[in-house]
Order: sequence, then structure tokens, then C-alpha cells
Amino acid sequence: MAEAADFQGTRPSPARRWLRRTGTLLAGAPLLAGLLQLPAASPAGAAGPDAPQAPAESGSVSVSVDSLTPGAPGEGDTVTVTGTVTNKGKQTVTDAHVGLRVGPLLDTRSGIDTVAKNGDDLQSTVGTEIDDKYSQEFTRLTPGVSRPFTLSVPVDELDLGQDGVYELAVSLAGETSAQPWEQPLGIQRTFLPWKPEEAGTKTKTTVMWPLISTVHMTAQTGSDEQQTPVFHDDELAKEISPGGRLDRMVALGRNLGVTWVIDPDLLASVEAMAARYEILGEGDENIVGGHQSVAKRWLTEVQQAVVDEEVVALPFGDPDLASLAHNGTSVTGSLSHLKEATEVASNVVESILHVTPTTDFAWPVNGAIDPSVVRVATSAGADTVIARSDTFEETGLPYTTSAARPIGGGTTAVVADARLSTAFQGDMTKASTSALAVQRFLAQSLTLGLQTDRQRSVVVAPQRTLSASQAQTMAEAIGILQGGTWSESQDLTAAAGAEPDPGATTEVPRASAYPSSLRKRELPKATFEQIARTQAKLDRFKVILARESRVVTPFGRALNRGMSVSWRGRQSEAAIYRSGVESYLDGLIGQVRLIDKSETKLSGRSATIPVTVQNNLVQGVEKLVLRLTSTNPTRLEIGGAAYEEQPVAVSGGHSQSVKFTTSANANGRATVVAQLYTEDGDKYGAPVTFDVKVTEITATVMLVIGGGVLLLVLAGFRMYTQRKRAAAREAEEQEDRADEDADGPQNPAAHEARLSQESATGSREDGPEQPSDPAPDTAPESADPSGTGERVDR
Repeated sequence: MAEAADFQGTRPSPARRWLRRTGTLLAGAPLLAGLLQLPAASPAGAAGPDAPQAPAESGSVSVSVDSLTPGAPGEGDTVTVTGTVTNKGKQTVTDAHVGLRVGPLLDTRSGIDTVAKNGDDLQSTVGTEIDDKYSQEFTRLTPGVSRPFTLSVPVDELDLGQDGVYELAVSLAGETSAQPWEQPLGIQRTFLPWKPEEAGTKTKTTVMWPLISTVHMTAQTGSDEQQTPVFHDDELAKEISPGGRLDRMVALGRNLGVTWVIDPDLLASVEAMAARYEILGEGDENIVGGHQSVAKRWLTEVQQAVVDEEVVALPFGDPDLASLAHNGTSVTGSLSHLKEATEVASNVVESILHVTPTTDFAWPVNGAIDPSVVRVATSAGADTVIARSDTFEETGLPYTTSAARPIGGGTTAVVADARLSTAFQGDMTKASTSALAVQRFLAQSLTLGLQTDRQRSVVVAPQRTLSASQAQTMAEAIGILQGGTWSESQDLTAAAGAEPDPGATTEVPRASAYPSSLRKRELPKATFEQIARTQAKLDRFKVILARESRVVTPFGRALNRGMSVSWRGRQSEAAIYRSGVESYLDGLIGQVRLIDKSETKLSGRSATIPVTVQNNLVQGVEKLVLRLTSTNPTRLEIGGAAYEEQPVAVSGGHSQSVKFTTSANANGRATVVAQLYTEDGDKYGAPVTFDVKVTEITATVMLVIGGGVLLLVLAGFRMYTQRKRAAAREAEEQEDRADEDADGPQNPAAHEARLSQESATGSREDGPEQPSDPAPDTAPESADPSGTGERVDR
């Protein structure tokens, strides 16, 4: 029964298995005697002891292969396999052992795919188990328990034949209480490339090593002279810190012969971090970044890693070519952003890494292309498009063709191998997944190399943003490949210039063949419409700036980032980013404005009206024109016409009043509109509207006012003359009294008679005094001379 349940092709076990079978038969003797007492079973239920049957606990034990070294063994090597076995069933497994099995030669690439797909299938055919001395035993495996294993076997014991890829399986066999005989309970298949001798014609393999991240920088900058950059998060610092994703990419890539494919935006962002930078805060205050030393270290590592290696610069921000082709070409100006991103790329990379990159390559997402994608990709100057073989389907050829092929219009398509390029997708944090990916990659590469003796160039274009574990796995596989016997390294430019295979497909797939899964994740048309709207605002704004580069450069790069491939599948985040760029620009534009005015009163035929222009930017503005327009020129004219214009230039942080001469033709209210314009005649900012109330002064009013002024003058003159006469009269009277006083003692009788007469006369004139009459404020006047020393008030 144990033999019947074993794998196909399993050879008889040594003495240990003979003892197991003997024990099983002895243990089953009483049971057999009892069965003989029962009625005969029906033919349908009858089964001889040697009849094949599937084990009831098939797959109850999980077998994982965590490492296989060396990945591509040579003569005299010892193959070591490590991993774990885990009992996932409900019954304890006893008397178990794990061993190696070598399967048949896999001579097709599709055959490798099939084995990888069914790697733990117990029902599939597998080779014979290698001698027991290379196995490892486990007395008991209780449910849920994992146990490690290490199996080492000399290559000579594997009975490998011709060059090629062999299936290598690790299987566990054991017993359970329900089925007390040895049976396979778990298996894991992997691949063993066997090419001990140097190949006569080696495959030339190009490996693209991408340094690409997501968008981190905003359009905002500080008001200082250095324009301190502002990041929307500090995630980039994590990626470039020791152990981070981009740190591992650089450390791993520098030891490999690869072509570095770099987004200049990443370099520019890290360079900005190396100086002072800020991170958007929740309120109005930003947070000062503190990873300058990390940024400087990472840039130094990159500079050292790319020495003597090929560097390909993608357009700045890594714009989504397929989204632009399918949704953006109908929006005016979209292609100009791609051209600008391409032109800027070379300068950024060269200034930071001190190497001259190539910008001849365009890399659409996943290498998926159609005619529109090719047109857009080459519109900015690239003459080579990186595609993938699952886009170009080869027909009628028994081998994989070289990567390069002409596709018309002077454009070359470099078609990366899909199987090799996608080998490192998925979760590579598990050792078993990583180990299988490495061996599968090597198996595909060797099988490709053995297809024909023709010289071929192969390109590996992985996903854009490899995780740290994916990069580690890929680096391990590339390291084994480059140290192997069937492949040699080649840079991307050489692969593009290789002689095309005459049988290769050169027809670009139709638009209908573009993968729908990719089309669903594209940036929508609204993306490019918003970018165009923001660019139009920027164009109107920059013409008034004294130092436009302080605004044009950060906003130009931000608009490039708004088209990035990294926004795929993140539509809401992309919309927030683009809206943030536009609203920040609106805020800057609003810093140059007209101050609101209240109603102005105008008395008379002419007057001056001031209008104030305020500039809250840190830099000056110029080339502005302020126009003041009267909506009712028959009543109120500005500068002798319906409107008047004056040039405006205002220093940063200042205001300027511009004065306009007005003339009134009639009384009433007139509405006036103040509007800023650029020198090109485009309106700038919002207008300011205010009313002017005109009150004209007529000739009659002027006559009345003149008459009043004349009366006042005459009255003043009369008062002056009267006071002058009174003063003269008083002086004369004082002289008379002085003379009389001098004569008084010489004629006393006459003097006394005069005083009596004056007293009587005064009493008759004054009449009786009334109680309500006010007291006189002067003494009674006398015609006679005053006595000596007497004072008379007048």
C-alpha cells in the first residue's frame, strides 16, 4: 500500500522501508483476520492491497525552499537546500523524512512556467528520490509545528545529463494515524540550471536598474534668497536612509553591471533636502526638515555607483506617456510639458551626478504601447521606445528574438523580455518566494540561451519602484547570472543598436490591443486640463515679475510632477496635489492687487484721483499698466478721455499710488473702474469699482459768494475808520479837560455852578432807576474839566 501511494517513478526504499512495510503487515494481521469473517464486499468496493490510491492527507504538510546554493552549480559543487516543513493538517505526522528529487529536463520556457504554477502539486509527476543519506528525518510533526531542514548533496549524485534546466523537488513523506503507511504529504518544486561549461555564444543581457520614487516636493518655496523648498511629507528621507528602499537600490546596484534608469526629479528632490528644507505643517507654520546629512550621504553613494556605468535620464518627473497619449493630446500645451521635462532632464542629472546621461529612451508603463503612445513618446526627442514582449507577440519562431527592432519613422523599439522582467513582482519578503523567483529567473535565462546558437540581446525591465526585498532578490539573481557561463552584460544603448532579428515582429499593436487593466488606471483628461489652466495663469503672472525664475522654475517642475506615472491608481491624491499647486499660484497672483476705494466726491471742474497698487511679494513687479475708466465719460472724463493708462512698477513689499487727472462736465454720480493689465493687454487681477460724486459750482453761486466777501471787507473797513475817529475824539477831549482842570482854582464860584448844572441835567435825562436795570459800567459824563487825578472811562 505504501508503494502504491508513493510518487510515480519512486525506486524501492532500502532496509528502512522494508522494515516499515513488514511492521505495517504485522500490525494489520488481526484486522485482516476479522475482515475474513465478514461477508464478501461488492465488486465496486473491492480493492487489492496493491491498487493505487491517492493519499487522504495529500498536501497536509507545507514544504518551503528558502535557499538553494549555488543557484547555478558547476562541476564538483555541492548543492545545499534549506527550508522548513510545517504540518498544516489535523493529525500528527510520524516517521517522516524530507528528501530531494530530480525531475526531467525542462527544455521550453512554457514548461518552466507550468512547473512554477504547480510547484506544490502532489499529483504531478516527479523524479526519483536521491539516496536516503541525503535526506533528513523527523520522528514527529505535530499539527501547526514547523521544522527547518538542510539538505546537501554533491552535484555528481544528482545524475544530471545534458545542459539545461532540471526540475528539483523537495518532498516530505510520512505516516498518520489514519493512514499508517509511508506516503507523500508535501512537496515544493524549484529549478536547477545546469551549464557547467562556458557557452560558445553567450546571451547579451541588459538589466535596467531604476531609481524612481513618488512625488515629494510641492511648488512652494520660502521667501529667502535660497528659496527653501517645501515637501508635502518626509517619506523620501525614509527611502534614502540606511536600510531604506532607495538606499538598498544604490548599494545593490553598484556591485552589478546594470544600466541606471533615473528620474531627475528624485535627484533634484534629494539635493534640495541636502540644504535647508521644510515640510508642510497642519497650520500656517511649516516644519523644518532635519535629514540633510542623510541626503548628502545618499547622493555621494549614487555618484560613486554610476561611475563608468551607463545612465539613462527619464523626462523630469517620469511623465505618464500612455495617459498623455490617450487623454492629454487633445489639451493644448500638454506635449510642451513633455518636451520641457525632457530638456531639463539632462542638465539636472549632469549637474548632480557629474555624468552625461542619455535621453534617447522613452519608457511607457509596463512597456505597453500602441501607435499613439509611440507618437507621444518620440515627440520630445527620444528615438527609442522600451516595450515588452507581452505587447509584441512573436509568431512562427521557435526561439526568443533579440530586443531591438525597427518600428518605422526612424524609431527603434527595445522589447524587454516579459518573463525575466516580471520575475520579481509580488511579495519577496518571504525567503521561499524569493528563492523560487531567483531560480525561475535563472531557469528562464538559460533556457532562452539554449534555444539557438544565434547571438541575441535580451533586456530586463523590472517594475519602476522595486521594494527593498524585490531589489534584494533581483540583485541576487543578476549576480548569479553575471557570474554564470551562458550570459554576459551589455548596456541599454548597445542593446538598442544590436542587429535586429529578421523574424522579429515590427508592427506596433493596435490601440484596441492596449491592456484594459492599464487603461483603467491612467490619468484622466481632467489632469491635463488642470495643468493647462495652471500653466496659463503662470504665463500671465511671470511677465510682471522682476525675477521670474523664482516662480517659473518651481512651478514648472511641479506641473511636470503632476503628470507622473506614480499617480496611477492614486487619483484622489493626484487631484489634491494639482489643486494645491494651482491654489498656491492663485495666492501669489493675489499678492499684487488694487486697494479698494470708497466713494470719492469731486467739487469743481477738475481734480486728481489716486489709485493704490499693493505688492506683497518679496520681489518687485513691473511691466504692469493701470487703466482708470469712466463708465460715463459725458459726465466725468479721465485724462481728457473715457480712460487713461499709466505704467506701474512696485518694489517687493511696497505700495504705490498712481494719480489720475479727472474733469467734470456735469453734476451727478459717475462710476469709475480701475483695472491692472499686463503689457500684452491681458487683464491682471480683479478690478476695483468705485463712484465719483460730481458737484459743479455755478456763476450765481460764485456771485453770491463774491458779494458776501465784499460786504465783509466793507464792514471791516467801516469799523476801522470808526475806531480811528473815536480814538482822535477821545484824545481831543482829554486835552480840553486838562485845560479846564488847570483853570478851576482861579474861579471857584463858576466851577461849582457848572457842577450843579451838570448834576441836575443828568438827573432829568436818566429818570428814576429801576430795580431791574443793570448798573452802569461807566461814571456819568461831565462837560466840565475833570479834577486833578480823576479818571473818566469812555
